[in-house]
Amino acid sequence: MSNHRRETPLTGSWEFVTDPDDEGRTAGWSEPGADWPDRATTVEVPHAWQELDAYREYTGRAWYRRTFAADPGAGERVLLRFGAVDYEATVRVNGEEVGSNRGGYLPFAVDATDAATAGENELVVEVVDPDDLSEIPHGKQGEPWYTRVSGIWQPVSLEVVPALRVAGLRATPDLAYDSVSVAVDVIGSGATGTTALSAAIELRREGDVVASADAPIERGQGSTTIALADPDYWSPEEPALYDVGVALEREGEVVDRYEDYFGMRSVDVDDGQVHLNGEPYPIRGALDQGYYPETFYRPFEPDLFAREVELAKDLGFNLLRKHIKPAHPDFLEAADRQGLLVWEEPANPTVHTERSRREVRDQLFGMVDRDYNRPSVAIWSLYNEEWGIGNPQGLDDETSLWEDEAKQEYLVDLYEETRECDPTRLVCDNSGWAHVATDVNDYHEYFVSPDRAGAWDDRLEALATSPEENYAATGTDPAAAPLIVSEFGTWGMCDAPAIEEFYRGRPPWYDHEFLDGLKRPAGYRDRFEKSPLPDVFDDWSDLATAWQYREYRSIKDVIERMRVHDGVDGYVITEFSDIEWEFNGILDYRREPKAFAEEFARVNSERLLRIDLGAHTLETGGELEADLVIVNDSAEPLEGEVEWSVFEKSGTIPVSVPGFATERIEGAISTAVPPTEAPLCDQVRVSHPGAPDNDEPVTAVPEPAPGGDLAVYADGEALASRVAGLGFETADALAESDVAVVVDPDEGVREFAESGGRVVVVPDADGSMADDEFFAYRELPETESWNLVASLLYAVDLPEYVDRVPGWELEGCYPYAVAEGADDDEIRLGYVEGWLSNRAAAVSTREVGDGTVTACTLRTGSGSQPVGRALLADLLEGPP
Repeated sequence: MSNHRRETPLTGSWEFVTDPDDEGRTAGWSEPGADWPDRATTVEVPHAWQELDAYREYTGRAWYRRTFAADPGAGERVLLRFGAVDYEATVRVNGEEVGSNRGGYLPFAVDATDAATAGENELVVEVVDPDDLSEIPHGKQGEPWYTRVSGIWQPVSLEVVPALRVAGLRATPDLAYDSVSVAVDVIGSGATGTTALSAAIELRREGDVVASADAPIERGQGSTTIALADPDYWSPEEPALYDVGVALEREGEVVDRYEDYFGMRSVDVDDGQVHLNGEPYPIRGALDQGYYPETFYRPFEPDLFAREVELAKDLGFNLLRKHIKPAHPDFLEAADRQGLLVWEEPANPTVHTERSRREVRDQLFGMVDRDYNRPSVAIWSLYNEEWGIGNPQGLDDETSLWEDEAKQEYLVDLYEETRECDPTRLVCDNSGWAHVATDVNDYHEYFVSPDRAGAWDDRLEALATSPEENYAATGTDPAAAPLIVSEFGTWGMCDAPAIEEFYRGRPPWYDHEFLDGLKRPAGYRDRFEKSPLPDVFDDWSDLATAWQYREYRSIKDVIERMRVHDGVDGYVITEFSDIEWEFNGILDYRREPKAFAEEFARVNSERLLRIDLGAHTLETGGELEADLVIVNDSAEPLEGEVEWSVFEKSGTIPVSVPGFATERIEGAISTAVPPTEAPLCDQVRVSHPGAPDNDEPVTAVPEPAPGGDLAVYADGEALASRVAGLGFETADALAESDVAVVVDPDEGVREFAESGGRVVVVPDADGSMADDEFFAYRELPETESWNLVASLLYAVDLPEYVDRVPGWELEGCYPYAVAEGADDDEIRLGYVEGWLSNRAAAVSTREVGDGTVTACTLRTGSGSQPVGRALLADLLEGPP
């Protein structure tokens, strides 16, 4: 702060009182020295009033009060600056209203000069955060997501400034000419008069002056273009910043000084790829919602933003997408200084009305204005998933963006206006789908792997070959836009006891009334104890660790398939950290890395060695074949040899991959599987000095042993052929069999079971369960599903070659349905979603009369998958 400006923080203790009956105005609570109700308390600003137990569910009107001292000199003004107040603020000084603001995320200032007096002044801020947020940009506050946030949640300060002063500046870099255009805005008495004004602009790099220029001020504005000799470009790898200082001069006298910083960098699209500073720059990003335990939108410890940026970079990310609310300005500064791209977007309303459009627009352009000079910000979004512009909620009085031409035209206009306001960044019109005019064709795709690995491959090919299908209208060319999967992911249960310890008790969000089903943490301990899970996992921490590695296994494959696909230019995983009940982060809610973080960083690095196995499951004595795919997102070539090993065998593969290239070496790894009589579980491993190591699991099982004298009845020729292929004797009639394996059981099968027979029910050739005789089934989506990525299969009683949280050993066998259970069922392969809700099973046995019926929903298909064959044989053999 220059000697022309003096700033005093107004953070710290304020009086606070809620006003549920809206009596404060009529009772004169804003008058100097007014008596407030006895329920008034002291809070530490900045804060959200939901941080206090007593006001967790409160919405409506509240009041804040404190005193400040002001001593402006002649010709100076007294400003009160607010970082952000959610939602509507009315500011009074000594009982006089000096300004107001609507909008919960951006800064505003009010001029209190005329109301302030020398010495002590009383400042009262009336805040209204209404219960109904439908027309208000609110992001993920409240139902059905997270805790509400209300009040003065960013810092407040008093600033004494010259009456004639710099209001702001915009620095626009031009890398084609290695220059920067600096535009200066001036306000106050004389800003638009006839008195000669000029701005002396000075650029500094690491403290040294590198360029300067003067800009005459006319009608409150001035601009100039300044050339830089051999400038340093800003990038996440080299976050070079330039300081810019402005001395505002009137008739040769400096009347104000103003400072900011910027970076020399460009972001554009060329040949369907994102380019940074003229070079391809594939995006490796994460969604970041900016919620924190106990403090919500504010960091819970000093320097947390800097630690987050460091963690993101350590995990291999080059971008964070700050989700549906403007980023905290301190976070952006950390990203600028440490080097991390940011994708930023306004908060969303729920409905599309004249008011909600106006408020989104005001927030959008306020965000652009606030963050224009921040080099980290590379992409603006206007809307997310039609929230507040389409009808993703299925509201009766809303229309879909896919179909509403008026909404489409509005969005095209907003896109063009944003591009005109800020041509230095990319603009995404509606993140996820229903694009109309966009620089980025992004998708939200929730596939889980290996459960739906094949479906994910098919979907990727469809995205790359038919980009126009993601557009409701084509105000821009779909073929020209980079394809970015900007949401995907899998859940990995948090260490809930550790979260509770952090909160020093039960987190309040466990019990949000609007949470149900898989989202609801309340009662999770009881559900754990009443399930078969304690038979599989030592305790909750053991479950959480195993589930987190299941998360890693899934996102590893989903990411690798995107990275080796030429049509995909980047991805943004959901998400950087867990948020309240949503446990799909790479970090947990405390910003502590999950169990797999180190392994994830290898997959998410600039270079990737992908092992593309022909099959993860093999027969002992067979052959293992794998391609090697090398992704090189760096400018430098990768050369030399890749070493591989598996089954105590090894070899080398010569490689030479140029920068910004991907190369597949077919059949790079080929070796015999040892002919053992016991199952083998191993890892194919690859390494290169210039890239992170990688590995991929393989499971080999021997051919099922002959079924001895066991006679098996099958209800169909194809199924009978599979049974015979397993070495069992096939029976032509139920009465002649020891066990029946059926797709579509009938009354005869029931009689067989009730009389003491064993029955195994399996899916049909398409993976569907036809049985309605013994079990009720819940279908699972065959492709994308938010529920599936939040689910967990766990093996209670399966052979040793199936992990307790199954992985690639069940490749191609994962079910399209699960059996709804009864309390006395014997669960062999259980299924849960989220916080242990929607319990079911993929392999489950129940008593029927004197016999048993086992439902196996695993898709053993044609019987060619070795583990699937072995599992079916095990089920037919029955208990030892």
